[in-house]
Amino acid sequence: MEILELTALELGKKIKAGEITVKAAVQAVIERAKAAEPVINSYVTLDEEGAYAQAEEIQKKIDSGEVTGRLAGVPVSVKDNMCIKGQLTTCSSRILSDFRPMYTAEAVENLKRAGMVILGKTNMDEFAMGSTTETSWYGPTRNPHHTAHVPGGSSGGACAAVAAGECFGALGSDTGGSIRQPASFCGVVGLKPTYGTVSRYGLIAYGSSLDQIGPVAKDVSDCAALLEAAASYDPKDSTSIRRESCDFTSALVDDVKGLRIGIPKDYMGEGLDGEVREAVMGAAKVLEEKGASVELFDLGLVKYAIPAYYTIASAEASSNLERFDGVKYGYRTAEYEGLHNMYKKTRSEGFGAEVKRRIMLGSFVLSSGYYDAYYLKALRTKALIKKEFDRAFETYDVILGPAAPTTAPELGKSLNDPMKMYLGDIYTISVNLAGLPGMTVPVGKDKKGLPIGMQLIGNAFDEKTILRAAYAWECATEKQYEGLADMSGILAGSSQADPDMGKEA
Repeated sequence: MEILELTALELGKKIKAGEITVKAAVQAVIERAKAAEPVINSYVTLDEEGAYAQAEEIQKKIDSGEVTGRLAGVPVSVKDNMCIKGQLTTCSSRILSDFRPMYTAEAVENLKRAGMVILGKTNMDEFAMGSTTETSWYGPTRNPHHTAHVPGGSSGGACAAVAAGECFGALGSDTGGSIRQPASFCGVVGLKPTYGTVSRYGLIAYGSSLDQIGPVAKDVSDCAALLEAAASYDPKDSTSIRRESCDFTSALVDDVKGLRIGIPKDYMGEGLDGEVREAVMGAAKVLEEKGASVELFDLGLVKYAIPAYYTIASAEASSNLERFDGVKYGYRTAEYEGLHNMYKKTRSEGFGAEVKRRIMLGSFVLSSGYYDAYYLKALRTKALIKKEFDRAFETYDVILGPAAPTTAPELGKSLNDPMKMYLGDIYTISVNLAGLPGMTVPVGKDKKGLPIGMQLIGNAFDEKTILRAAYAWECATEKQYEGLADMSGILAGSSQADPDMGKEA
């Protein structure tokens, strides 16, 4: 079996046994990335020199027994909104196009402590604002399964890189579905943990009460192991939770007998593509045949989730992004007259259209006279949504549904209609509003060959139950890992995409 076809845990095992060197693993993914990147555009920064230096250092630690983790030596990537000391960290925005942080995000430090090789930074929607990875200053990322389609967003670069074999796992961030939706579109596994499980220290904020770092991987086992490595209590993050246990891999048991699964009727109705419905309901039937009880139920307030989410997220974004003014760091306009003109021109030139739209919306709902009418009402709605989930989890152990209403849309189709793009998050954003764990597992493909993802939602701090359900489904269908996206055309130089569609800057 070739190196790239291995899962992260399989690779780690072979590295530990001395069958594969860390350098050979790094070389395999870098060679794949160099061949695929002119079309896929998963990376903003691919740190080839740094990756080989890390490989040499980690190999010595593995050989001496200093590093013994299951993922030691495994090459992974990091979304470009997580700081790495001295390395370009741009949030895929012009306004941070030359920013190099003075410190490293705690989640990334945890991966380094586990002995993983950090390959570089993956492309994303600008400041994580988008659902297609088309708002990036560095050009769109393309779906490895069909390059005329988007990979989803905002962690589209991370999910595409895993699907294309350009890394063995990745860290993304999820504010309203930004790990789970692109994981669905790219046919990989993505998990958003309970809010506070992974430190947000070093994550450049979009919506502080909603943002959460999580893993993207080839299969459920890799996903659990990567989350286990990234999670920790961090006193530097005021929202970090000290959990009794982060032993997520112990949940990988092929047994769902007696598990109570609820499917919200609201998720399976109008607006859901027929092929997606069929694949998701088929996956639910597999779990039922393995001993789980499955039933439809009413989950209230779903229709209020999108307006509540975009009100809260935009309000927090307008506050978080006001620090980017051209004074302290980042891009500054070349010509200006006075301080206020410099602020205005820097932000006009530095931010993209979607970021400006959300900043303006957020500033509006926080303004005098509208704060009570919009922002406070959204916060009350958020609390009611959490109560609805609490009520549901009194009856069910897992909530099952689709990750997105459709498979990946074609490039350019969503940006022309922002409202349609926002509605695409309808199944994922409630999880962030309630602070719950949720994950996406691939359960099939549509007639175009585009992946379909099933979303599993758990109660707070109960990642293990959704991991168990996901693992049982993989075992039942023998789909622990089906293999990389078929990119033979891309690697041979004859792609479905225009290879000149690269970076803007």
